[in-house]
Amino acid sequence: MKLTKLETFIVEVPPPGYGGTYWFFIKLHTDEGIYGWGETATLGVFYRLQKSYKTLMEEIFETHLKGENPLDRERLSKTLYTALSCRHSEYFTQGLVSAIDVALWDIAGKVCNQPVYNLLGGVFRKKVRSYTYIYNIKTGGEVRSDWFDAGWIAENARYLVEEGFTGLKLDPVPMVHFEPPLTAQEAADPNLRYRGGYRNPFNMTLEQYEKVEETIGTLRDAVGNKADILIGTHGQITTASAIRLAKVLEPFKPLWFEEPVPPENTKEMAKVARSTSIPIATGERLSTVYDFTRLLEDGAAVYLQPDLGSCGGITECKKIAAVAEGYYAQMAPHVWGGPVITAAALQIDAVIPNFLIQESIYKGGGYFDEIVVEPFVWENGYYILPTSPGIGLDLNMKAIEKYKV
Repeated sequence: MKLTKLETFIVEVPPPGYGGTYWFFIKLHTDEGIYGWGETATLGVFYRLQKSYKTLMEEIFETHLKGENPLDRERLSKTLYTALSCRHSEYFTQGLVSAIDVALWDIAGKVCNQPVYNLLGGVFRKKVRSYTYIYNIKTGGEVRSDWFDAGWIAENARYLVEEGFTGLKLDPVPMVHFEPPLTAQEAADPNLRYRGGYRNPFNMTLEQYEKVEETIGTLRDAVGNKADILIGTHGQITTASAIRLAKVLEPFKPLWFEEPVPPENTKEMAKVARSTSIPIATGERLSTVYDFTRLLEDGAAVYLQPDLGSCGGITECKKIAAVAEGYYAQMAPHVWGGPVITAAALQIDAVIPNFLIQESIYKGGGYFDEIVVEPFVWENGYYILPTSPGIGLDLNMKAIEKYKV
């Protein structure tokens, strides 16, 4: 069997835009008619490189993959890692590698007529606990940026708990820091909001600490002990500010404090970890087992959040989980993207013993249901594992054509 062609499909996500602005899919073809799906994470949010994605992926295929046996996944993974990064990879490059790797595993599962999790060691669990951001589900469905409205947060949190979620996440500090600050109209424009990516970490004001205390206190009162609260900051604040914020959060017993500082300096993150009783989570912007090994060696986090669309795919994520197990660290794979990343994550979640919880774009429904052939099955806070070969899903080409860029 040989790889013969790579196709790219970039789709624009319709309102309310859960999972990002654009999703970046690839489809790998073989000479035996078997194909596999892959996806690159969040390029449409941070890089906004829709025009170049097709060129990059097709050139990578022609140079490194055409004519290769798709079952040689480990060798091809290392080939791409070495050739594209000189063995020092980062988020952008690994996003490209991740899509290819997941597609190769999808092909392998179909060749063997088995779900990928059976090729990875077999089922450790048959259903996967999930959490979601507190989206504006109950009161309209649109994405809300004013996550400082404690009443709005509490109302939607209660609704999500009633639906079955046992884990709810929110970012109670500003998502992106600008100097000077953006107006409300500017912040609503994704072309401005994400221009240049995240800014340098900043110190929170006393007013912001007090607002966080009000919001999280109201949220805890709303859900009681029925759901874990997960705190994100997207690495927006300084070490000193993160330590102060952790003290504010501790009385509300959150499950974790995510990316308290930028992930580029794990020693600074470790300072936050040592200062608080709240477990630290991070990993969505890290790639390869080497990044995560340094993180664990520094004692910076105990919950790891690799994204299957950026960490190196299934091959690399399995290695990350194995290293984490030696530190008694648990895995909580990140998802902010489309259904292929979610499907790949579920294959990993099924087999690793040190799994904690899976991020979910709500229930994996909505636009997911339109763009996949068979929808995900979500029941009472858990995904039910698919049983079909490969990563367990196929994309609806009519929907792809309808929404493609």
